[in-house]
Amino acid sequence: MEQVRVERLDHLGLIASVMKDLGLIAMIDRRLVPDVQEVITPGEAVAGMILNGLGFANRPLSLTPQFFANKPLDLLFRNGIDAEMFNRFKLGRALDEAYAYGCNLLFEELALAVCTHEGIDLRFNHLDTPSFGLTGEYIPDSDAHAICITHGDSKDHRPDLKQAVLELMVSQDGGVPFVSKSWDGNTSDTRVFQERAEALMSAFKPTPSPRYLVADAKLSCEDNAAHLAKLGFITRIPATLKVVSQIISQALQWDTWQPVDPNTRYQPLALGHYGMVQRWLVVYSQAAFERAEATLKKATQREDEAITKQLFHLQAKRFGTPQAAHEALAVLAKDWQYHRVASSQLHAHKRYAGKGRPTPSTPLKASEWQIQAHIHVDDEAIERDKQTKACSVLGTNIDASELRDAEVITAYKGQSQVEGGFRLLKDPLFFVSSLFVKKPSRIEGLLMVMTLALLVYSVAQRRLRAQLVTHQETVPNQIHQPTTSPTLRWVFQLLEGIHRIRMTVQGQTHDLIEGLNDVQVKILRLFGNEVCRLYQISTG
Repeated sequence: MEQVRVERLDHLGLIASVMKDLGLIAMIDRRLVPDVQEVITPGEAVAGMILNGLGFANRPLSLTPQFFANKPLDLLFRNGIDAEMFNRFKLGRALDEAYAYGCNLLFEELALAVCTHEGIDLRFNHLDTPSFGLTGEYIPDSDAHAICITHGDSKDHRPDLKQAVLELMVSQDGGVPFVSKSWDGNTSDTRVFQERAEALMSAFKPTPSPRYLVADAKLSCEDNAAHLAKLGFITRIPATLKVVSQIISQALQWDTWQPVDPNTRYQPLALGHYGMVQRWLVVYSQAAFERAEATLKKATQREDEAITKQLFHLQAKRFGTPQAAHEALAVLAKDWQYHRVASSQLHAHKRYAGKGRPTPSTPLKASEWQIQAHIHVDDEAIERDKQTKACSVLGTNIDASELRDAEVITAYKGQSQVEGGFRLLKDPLFFVSSLFVKKPSRIEGLLMVMTLALLVYSVAQRRLRAQLVTHQETVPNQIHQPTTSPTLRWVFQLLEGIHRIRMTVQGQTHDLIEGLNDVQVKILRLFGNEVCRLYQISTG
């Protein structure tokens, strides 16, 4: 009797191969000891959650068996694994075991091993803290050390939702996360940094090469100054500080720019700030100028529409004196940013005593005045604002002999690595829809698993981009143009449509990988022999 089974493989074989090469399952099982009565180990349970998340199938953890129902589990894991083994009870126990071991400790041990295995450069450490909005009621944990799911400062502009805060530190080299910690939903960035600073100071001391902290503008505040002074840091100075606008204005007047690349230039400045001697760099970016140009065009249009309404109502009013009419116009014009009064005319309206049509002898009772104004766009103010918005100010306490100005700017640009990781974590098709679990301790465990998924994702993406450069190869991007730096998310889409066909004929089982095209084969070969073996292609 002949039997045929078709199973979806797509990009999951690639992710499973990367996890096996990193030894992720084995490292977890050495820390979370497997139960001899259970078939799948804690490491395999965590790997299953990672595959579910990176499958972008929009299924919560409770439906993980459904996700694996049509997948070749012997290729992704090993023989003897069934989809039903990834049930919510097993996954819940794995999250409990991770919490009992210490989610932060477990992640940092795994990440350190991976960074060592991959040779990740940890010189620049990028820090950020996103919040994850959660719905529903949460059962308080008996463990007082579990995070508190509560309302806080919502970075997603959803103050109605309770939330948890995740602290994430990633490398500039590939955006690989190596520090992760869950915090209460109402924890401030200042508190996160102050506690992290102590750990960073002790971690940075024994390293043979200097290590630096890079973070966004929230790092630069007076409350953090004492801790910042003990670290080598790079941060953006908040634009809300008056001194920042003054320094940008000075830089635009001095016009002594030094080039970093064709689209970026800067001017350095040394000053004391928050009791520290710092080096500030006023950075002018062509990309920021173009964004400012588009923003100001819309702002000018909105202001023009608002002024039209204001003048319509103003011109319908009558004033007792010409001075009162001009003052009313001046009050309105004072708030205009990008428009000015070009001209104005007064129209007099005389009021006579008595009723009826006035005669030459009818006494004049009073005069009232209407004002009509014409406006024009203030091109000079718009251009000045464009130039100002195209500039930002970076601050560092690292000596120029240790880190050049251009290196400081390049290091801060790497902050996009951590922000890119957060975009992946917050993708509605990723794990966030799984945050329905009701115990805060399991929320903490799931946040750790989410970050592990980001670790695997970023390592795989780093490997692919390095191989594309090494072999001088490209892959087509979304608009069919060649690129050497594709996102792994796009590569996942390119690998869609790959299946394993398993045929059983007279008791003999035959496997065939079907659906591979030339682009997919080229991508898979770049990941090495193990991936080629799994997808049944030659190494080329």
